[in-house]
Amino acid sequence: MKQYNKWNLIFLIVSIIYWSSCDSISMNEFSASAPQILSFSPEKGSIGTEIVITGKNLDDVVKATIGGEEVTILQKVSNQRLSLKVTSNARSGKIILSNSIGEGTSDTDFTLEYPSPLITTTNMPTETEMGNKLLISGSYINVISAVIFTAEGHSTGNVAEILSQNEKEILVKIPYVESDQTSITFKYFNGTKEVETPIASAPQITVKRYEPNVATSSFEPTRAGDLVTLNGTYLNKIDKILLNDMNCNITLQNENELKFAVPASQDYVDGNNTRTLKISYFDGREIHTLTENFIVKVPFVYFWENRKVYGQGRDVENMASFFSPETGLVYANSDWREKVDPVSYKYQSKTCSASNIPNVSDEEYNSVTPYFFFSGVNAGQLQINSPAASSSQLKNFYWGNNSADEYRVTGANGNCYGTPALTFLYLDPSNSKYKALADKVKNGTVTAIDETTFPINIDAKTCGDINISSMKTSLNTDIWASGIFTAGVEKKANIDAVILMLYYNVNGSVTNVAANVKRIGLLHIKNVDFKMWNNTSAPSSSSVEFDMYWQKHDYNYSKVK
Repeated sequence: MKQYNKWNLIFLIVSIIYWSSCDSISMNEFSASAPQILSFSPEKGSIGTEIVITGKNLDDVVKATIGGEEVTILQKVSNQRLSLKVTSNARSGKIILSNSIGEGTSDTDFTLEYPSPLITTTNMPTETEMGNKLLISGSYINVISAVIFTAEGHSTGNVAEILSQNEKEILVKIPYVESDQTSITFKYFNGTKEVETPIASAPQITVKRYEPNVATSSFEPTRAGDLVTLNGTYLNKIDKILLNDMNCNITLQNENELKFAVPASQDYVDGNNTRTLKISYFDGREIHTLTENFIVKVPFVYFWENRKVYGQGRDVENMASFFSPETGLVYANSDWREKVDPVSYKYQSKTCSASNIPNVSDEEYNSVTPYFFFSGVNAGQLQINSPAASSSQLKNFYWGNNSADEYRVTGANGNCYGTPALTFLYLDPSNSKYKALADKVKNGTVTAIDETTFPINIDAKTCGDINISSMKTSLNTDIWASGIFTAGVEKKANIDAVILMLYYNVNGSVTNVAANVKRIGLLHIKNVDFKMWNNTSAPSSSSVEFDMYWQKHDYNYSKVK
């Protein structure tokens, strides 16, 4: 047994010595060394020439120079072979390869030649298009550093993008040119400096520019947001439509038709705004004026079309009950606390001292944009409301389908006045004066709401030809939709009713509805989906669709003639 262990021990020692020896050999074989250059080919060449080098330890080469100037390492084929590309900064001299260990230098010099490129025009097309690819053939093409297209009558050319290049061919993308007839010249390094082939002997080529031509020559006055149509040829080449310096959004574009939207601008004033309409093409290199008298009409009144709000029922399709005629936005109930009426949310029942009489500062009052809402009442009526008129309305609106008090927009089941004070008057068509104004609204011919078109007489309690003494803080469907709906019966109906609306300043509506007016509005109720809430007679789940005209600037009684 001892002998057996003895021979095992001897075998183990011999094995360790053998494998240790093998490891040493392996490490020596693959130890890093400086590169060695055994040969290279060709021994001379021009810029762009590929040089193939054979040698040792070439895998880790990180830098190559010719004549002391760095050149491009194209490919490391193996540890014994790599290729270089002669770049324009190279000079005749030794080839030196470097890695982290050291350098390897060639025994002989590489001779750099500087031939002039020779272009063959035999197969070159005589005509092409701007932006197309062009293949140019010849000799010593690899020395070309730039291809330049110079339009007839111009002294400065445009450089083409080089897509590929070798000793015999160069592929370029034809650049912008100022006219169809073009000369092609080439830049290259002559050993001393970069030079350009003479334009007198340059190849000639016709470059079709396909310049856009707009046939539309007259333009009607438009409003911001309107679409304008241009007709013509090569309109697909247009990059931008400019109104002065404003970009217009292009909504449709093909070779013969282009549509763009007139942009909005804070620089517009009410009335006609004259602007210069231009087209930009060829990557902005050329701009053509279509007209210097393009009219953008800005109405003297806000107009909001096809808005829709819902009552306070928690089962409505969209919990969005509040509309502001100032912004034109329908607000979600969940936005009431922060975006619609944060002042009311803060003060609750103390927001007003009495119905439609705000009890907040002027700054606080004006921080809330005017808004109104519709609500269903147990008597089976749907009514439009002034937020400041009642302390028991807003708490019935929820931001979620949950009856818990925290889901009420007001946050509690308590009294809460809204901030804005408004009054309403139904323009009954049986009254000829009311009908005349209502027809303007329905026909879309209201062009302005101001002190001239709607002069208010405080003493007479009139607004133009309209007697406003009976303005109310709320109006029910039995007034503006008389005979159309029945309590407890659901129905969709076209209403076509117009309501005059007055919005008051912080002093509210006290004893004279004609005083303290801040803005005037005209509401055109078009459709109502009369729906009951939770099997009750209250149409709280109704929706109302309408258009709205609204005064743009605060009413100034001193301007009333």
